Amino acid sequence: MNICKDPVFRAKEQLEELITDAVSAAMREKVFPRTDFPEFTIEIPADCAHGDFAANVAMVSARLFKLPPLKIAEEIFNRLSFDDGECYFDRAETAGPGFLNFFLKPQWRAMVLSSIIELGERYGHTNFGKGKKVMVEFVSANPTGPMHLGNARGGAIGDVLASALNAAGYDVSREFYVNDAGAQIEKFALSLEARYLQLFKGVDAVPFPDDLYQGEDIKDLAKSYADGFGDKLLNSPEETRRLELVKYALPRNLNDMREVLSDYRIEYKTWFHESSLYNDGTIDDVLNILKERGFVFEKDGALWYKATDFGCGKDEVLVRKNGSITYFMADIAYHYNKFSMRGFQKVIDVWGADHHGHIARLKGALDALGIGGENLDIVLLQLVRLMKDGEPYRMSKRQGLGITLSGLLELVPLDAARFFFNMTSPSAAMDFDLDLATEQSSKNPVYYVQYAHARICSILKKLSENGIAPRKCAEEELLLLSAPEEDALIRKLSQLPGEIVWAAVNYDPSRITHYAIDLASLFHKFYTNCHVGVDDEPLMQARICLCAAVKTTIANALSLLKISAPESM
Repeated sequence: MNICKDPVFRAKEQLEELITDAVSAAMREKVFPRTDFPEFTIEIPADCAHGDFAANVAMVSARLFKLPPLKIAEEIFNRLSFDDGECYFDRAETAGPGFLNFFLKPQWRAMVLSSIIELGERYGHTNFGKGKKVMVEFVSANPTGPMHLGNARGGAIGDVLASALNAAGYDVSREFYVNDAGAQIEKFALSLEARYLQLFKGVDAVPFPDDLYQGEDIKDLAKSYADGFGDKLLNSPEETRRLELVKYALPRNLNDMREVLSDYRIEYKTWFHESSLYNDGTIDDVLNILKERGFVFEKDGALWYKATDFGCGKDEVLVRKNGSITYFMADIAYHYNKFSMRGFQKVIDVWGADHHGHIARLKGALDALGIGGENLDIVLLQLVRLMKDGEPYRMSKRQGLGITLSGLLELVPLDAARFFFNMTSPSAAMDFDLDLATEQSSKNPVYYVQYAHARICSILKKLSENGIAPRKCAEEELLLLSAPEEDALIRKLSQLPGEIVWAAVNYDPSRITHYAIDLASLFHKFYTNCHVGVDDEPLMQARICLCAAVKTTIANALSLLKISAPESM
């Protein structure tokens, strides 16, 4: 879809041209010196009394033009021309220290509604990203145990971020990184082995160190194997026993993860296994590249990476003295695979806040490989707390598991979970209110938004029962929508494409949830003050068109969140 279908973009583009023409005219008249044209921004004011758009061109030009901002604004104002019949604007004004405020013609608002009706479920999509190939890697939970509350938040945020990027015109791939090699799998094997042996020898006969996985899920997996295969591994060599237990247990854990994530409405294009980096020689290849570039040295029998050459506080081990590969080395190879082997132009990793210290060294390693650390962006998730009755909620849990994703979905509706996790910026800690998430009232934000959609469906259904069918409205009919509530609603409708782009560029899907809440609020105000089924047939049809546009826009926003848009509640 062409981004020019976005009414706000089209208006901004035209406004930039109007301002540029006025500044160029002032330069030709020697009112402004001939110099490089200043970069300026065009924004939508929070208060519509200040116009539909505002430009800061006068203030950013003051130093270049050696004139006061207000004088610059007045000179630009005097050279603005709105005479073109295709112009969306009918007037402008100067304000404050030098702002230029612009006001749209009513015909532009009619165009907004026509565009939404024409585009339907594609409304909000743009080609801003121009097909740039982007990967979003998120959740990537350790496959040695169940997914926890942080994974629940990361899953919701990562999935909606990928949806926003896709709607903004990027070529997006979702990926889950399976840590099926290295130290955590060794620990998994030892944990399974100890629990397996305890089944036959007794708990007191087999020690279970505190640094192994303590969860009941490990006991369940060991028992499941024993129920199916008995004591066949009891006298096997340790290496064979551990390998067989992992071979049995790991696929079951991964299958459970796939099922829970699918229930959570997350589907990945790729499940990438860490073990493949060892099997296909990628780790060796990347290590050799770093050696050839002079960023590897040997010390105390281990191989080290010169992280200090790239601004890090200390160097990092890549290969331990015993020959084992560090997690950091595997992570470098994984990202080399993303960029150099699979051709992603931008990679976005969604991590927990505890990984903050890993960012600089990984970006530096990509610089060392010649890939460019600036092509990797990290979204850090802050902590989330479950709250009930105003107090932190402690889920009834088995030892070692904590609050799991599947457990959360037993407590709250799926729509609420996905909406609530996306109401707060990833960089902010959040409290998840269990009481609010399950409440069926306007206090619950997801219920509030869904009810707006259902209310519109009810309006249209009642009109249909009375023999009134929607029809295409002419521009002059849409211009009848002049009430303040109608004007505010159309302004908000026009902003969806820009909100999606903002969410995509800033890696913050909360922009979409808050947009949906604001749109629902404006619709409820419209419904209270503007009766749809009026006797004036052209006005009635115009309001039906407005309702249909709101219905489409709410549905599109909820679709990005993978939240249902019910027709009745």
